[in-house]
Amino acid sequence: MSPQLPPLDPLLLSELRLSIMSILMQDEEADFLYLKEKTSATGGNLSVQIDKLSTAGYIEVEKGFVGKRTRTTCKITELGRQAFKVHFEALKQYFPAAGLG
Repeated sequence: MSPQLPPLDPLLLSELRLSIMSILMQDEEADFLYLKEKTSATGGNLSVQIDKLSTAGYIEVEKGFVGKRTRTTCKITELGRQAFKVHFEALKQYFPAAGLG
């Protein structure tokens, strides 16, 4: 009988949300344009996914101005960092179960 696999975080099963979190795990914070460029996401889709991560408490979003332009900056929270680590460790356990590790 196979061992029970741990649950994965449904919020981090989205490719775009996982990409955002991966970038923030490395860089701590990033502005909207940087995330848009790195993920190749549309502005609208990126906004929606940032809102979902923010609502979950995984990231903090700050809006401000640089000159006359608005600037949105995202920063990973400790909750987000922990959720990412737990998700990553759980995901690693799926590979041996599938004969890949």
